[in-house]
Amino acid sequence: MISRRQWMQGSAALGVAPLLGGCFPFDEGPDPLRGIPALKDIAPFPMGTCAMTGQLDDPAWSRLALTHFNQITPEWEMKMEYILTPDGYRFDAPDRIADFCRAHGMHMHGTTLVWYSQGEEAFRGLSPADFRRKFDDYIATVAGRYRGKLRGWDVVNEAVAEDGNGLRSHHWSAALGEIDHMVRAFEQAKLADPEAVLFINDYNLENNPAKGDTFLRLVERLLKAGAPVGGIGSQSHLDIEIREGQISRFIREAAQFGLPIHISELDASLKREGGMPDVRTVSKKISQQTERVKELTETYNTLPAQQRYALTLWGVRDTDSWLRRPPHDDGKDSPLAFGASGQPTAMGRAIADSLSG
Repeated sequence: MISRRQWMQGSAALGVAPLLGGCFPFDEGPDPLRGIPALKDIAPFPMGTCAMTGQLDDPAWSRLALTHFNQITPEWEMKMEYILTPDGYRFDAPDRIADFCRAHGMHMHGTTLVWYSQGEEAFRGLSPADFRRKFDDYIATVAGRYRGKLRGWDVVNEAVAEDGNGLRSHHWSAALGEIDHMVRAFEQAKLADPEAVLFINDYNLENNPAKGDTFLRLVERLLKAGAPVGGIGSQSHLDIEIREGQISRFIREAAQFGLPIHISELDASLKREGGMPDVRTVSKKISQQTERVKELTETYNTLPAQQRYALTLWGVRDTDSWLRRPPHDDGKDSPLAFGASGQPTAMGRAIADSLSG
């Protein structure tokens, strides 16, 4: 996957992905007869997307988002790298997204409180006591500010090592303990917002079975340690070339905890990772994408109602996707449910078909 650090830096610089004029090969064009029902109306659970504040000023984005989605996750502007500055806390952007949600009757999901890739510089050089105090204060201040306004929080994000072999080592684990820093984060979040559903969230859980297994063992360890983990988040940046049944296996195993499950950042790139030659035809790629997306949507839809927290797409239009931002964009990827003009892509129709039964 593209480095999260590269993505965040690009997002910060751009504010929002630029719109690309016209259609590209995977956009289904302007014919209204090729539309789909409003996803939020046919889903028996909240349908989410992510947002940056710059997108709220785009009428085309707003119309599409309000038509199809009823929950928003701030894409970057609620993360520690945005909120915690040398001059203190910065809440202008997440407050604006919260106001947008409230004005339009949408739910909001918060991400993320503790992430291995952020916070090291801000906490560097602190004594152990001051480190603990600042850690607790950050969670209390941020989660407390939105108390009662959010359905849930990603409390701990991406704790499992990239290859699935154990957990990541970083500044949080070094100062507070590999498991203890997570337990502490969940405890502080529970104090700050007792009614929010508190998630542990990670990626490649369906793509890499070893990582998925390690993640579920971590959930078990945290629950046994008394952490108030309230939900399981799977980002679901799908590799469309994984074997049939791999997605279903992970979702069903995760469901055995009885906790709410959030498909938290769904997209499905048509590109092959790693720079390997790709001789697949466009039709082959789209077939792979739609089959994997249908598998995910249909399996998620079979879960008990209380375990279907939300299905969140990581962007509205293909041109909003982090996968379509410079310098990575060549205009040939279609990882989301809608094309540049707002018409549904093959992926969007696959989701709608799965939800319509």
